[in-house]
Amino acid sequence: MAKSLYEKIWDAHEVAPGLIYVDLHMVHEVTSPQAFDGLRLNGRRVRRPDRTLATADHNVPTDGSKIAAQIADHLSRVQVEALERNCEEFGIPVYSIGSDRQGIVHVIGPELGVTQPGMTVVCGDSHTATHGAFGALAVGIGTSEVEHVLATQTLIQPKPRSMRVHYRSELGYGVTPKDLILATIGQMGVSGGVGHVIEYAGDPIERLSMEGRMTICNMTIEGGGRAGMVAPDDVTFEWLEGRPAAPDPLPVDEWRSLRTDDGVEFDREIEVDASTISPQVTWGTTPGMVAPVTGEVPEPRTEGEERALRYMDLAPGTPIREIPLDRVFIGSCTNSRIGDLRAAAEVVKGRQVSSSIDAMVVPGSQQVKAQAEAEGLDEVFRSAGFDWRSAGCSMCLGMNPDILSPGERCASTSNRNFEGRQGRGGRTHLVSPEMAAAAAVEGHFVDIRDWERAIA
Repeated sequence: MAKSLYEKIWDAHEVAPGLIYVDLHMVHEVTSPQAFDGLRLNGRRVRRPDRTLATADHNVPTDGSKIAAQIADHLSRVQVEALERNCEEFGIPVYSIGSDRQGIVHVIGPELGVTQPGMTVVCGDSHTATHGAFGALAVGIGTSEVEHVLATQTLIQPKPRSMRVHYRSELGYGVTPKDLILATIGQMGVSGGVGHVIEYAGDPIERLSMEGRMTICNMTIEGGGRAGMVAPDDVTFEWLEGRPAAPDPLPVDEWRSLRTDDGVEFDREIEVDASTISPQVTWGTTPGMVAPVTGEVPEPRTEGEERALRYMDLAPGTPIREIPLDRVFIGSCTNSRIGDLRAAAEVVKGRQVSSSIDAMVVPGSQQVKAQAEAEGLDEVFRSAGFDWRSAGCSMCLGMNPDILSPGERCASTSNRNFEGRQGRGGRTHLVSPEMAAAAAVEGHFVDIRDWERAIA
């Protein structure tokens, strides 16, 4: 019987109906304290500490602090210190603040090679879908589920339906993976993938780097999906080769056999023409409220869109390229890897951030930061007027010192733009690293395709 990538992994891990074994459990400081307390209260241990990996990312300041005691915010400091104590007590490896392997959980897993094809991966964070770029089944879970996985190394999970998003043609000049996924969500809506595991397929996906594939899978949750996946191939294997936790040699034949068989029928399937996609900018308060940079803020069709325009302080008919900005943020688990930083640095090299803009770059991990500095990217950004920060989730969410003030408008390479996401009253426009970098220079959105040619 022909099976999809998703079905092959599910069948290999289902130990009872609706109960799957977990190969890798990633933990961070925000959704784990109550889970560890639950273990403690019930006298339980962590069943597989060797299959568990922790890092501090959501609450850590990006100011270069080296130890938890230096964190100024009381709640953030308590959560990071609790993570360190819990991991020591239960024997879990942890890369906390000050470690040269600390970083955003969905950045360090792939860069260390602990994320591998065929695995089931869970984390108490919705963007766990990122790991699906490697041909893994990766789902975000809640705090009670974190406790269950810590105690049993299994997850109670009703089997989701299957879905395939098939891309055809080629991405045009200046169009990035971020634009591809934003346009896809714009096409299918933020509920288009609800209840489904989504496999992304087609030539445009196969041509992407692993970083691009991670960007695509990362935002699956913004389209309502339970998980996102890309079939493993030579691009995957090249990424994993030589990484600290990767097998040696890589079991490439086994991993290649995970690919979806010919003739598989999915519960839902949509097609996206990649050649029609332009650089994208969100104008509202969901990722589905998105338009080409060449377009305009649309007339609202629903009460939700009317509310979004009021919150964003935008008028219908406003050209996207005329929206002025206050802040630019390049970072997050969507777009903070070395390839993202290289792309943004290439845009700003030899140029200056607009005097009206406060711009910052936050590497996704300490290893990304070190690599960027070895390549001189930090100096490119600093010379242009960007603030070069240390690793963490940073301005993706209002849970650390990097937040917007009420009314500030930000071009952000992150994944969510709902009301207050980056700080109470802050207004978020989701874009690619290249679009964010160009907007930092101009003070407003530009079509990166024409802009790059005009200044070349």
